[in-house]
Amino acid sequence: MTGPKLNEAQTPSMARAGERSGTKAVAKHVRSSAYKARVVLDLIRGLDVRRADEVLALTQRDIARDIRKVLRSAVANAVNNEGQDAEELFVVACFADEGTTLKRFRPRARGRATRIRKRTCHITVIVARMSDDRLEILRAKAEGASASAAAARRARVDASRRRAEAAQESSDQVEDDVVEGDSIEDVSDETVAEADAVEVADDTAVDAADDAAASDDESAEDAADDAADDTTEEAADESADEENN
Repeated sequence: MTGPKLNEAQTPSMARAGERSGTKAVAKHVRSSAYKARVVLDLIRGLDVRRADEVLALTQRDIARDIRKVLRSAVANAVNNEGQDAEELFVVACFADEGTTLKRFRPRARGRATRIRKRTCHITVIVARMSDDRLEILRAKAEGASASAAAARRARVDASRRRAEAAQESSDQVEDDVVEGDSIEDVSDETVAEADAVEVADDTAVDAADDAAASDDESAEDAADDAADDTTEEAADESADEENN
């Protein structure tokens, strides 16, 4: 790879490979081409180590696993050998150099052979401590994110409480309506019972009146029959007296 090995934005001095500009880790003879590795390395150059690790974890390329191992090794070297804080490190430089090319052959038609080039590369990741200004910016962003997350959580809790209170009020209203309906049904049942009792009393009175009228009619008929019988007996007695005379 030609040109500077470090990131221009982070190192204005345009340091070259081999100069002491941070803590590095190297993986040699990785079974991948340098072209494929550089595509992934361009994604993490200049990022802090936490963000770079997240990017590598979500990158859908096989070489990303190897680069992630190299990044972790560089961070471990900085923490254990130089006593730096892992949260203050960022990827100051990362590059891939071509390694040994393994030559293989594939048989083809008419006794010929085709060359197969199995590329390898050397991956280097260099980490260094971020500047104080950048650290302040990152801390401010983290605090703002935590504050916004706390505010969002409070808003979610308040909304949940309001929904629970509304549900409780609706359930209480339903229970009150049910109790009111039961009391109305009880009153209606009592009213129906009273009406039935009045109707039964009226029927009893009507039956008693009918019975009294029927008994009066029977008494009148008996009196008429008795009077007719008396008249007949008197007439018979008179006729008998006349015959005797």
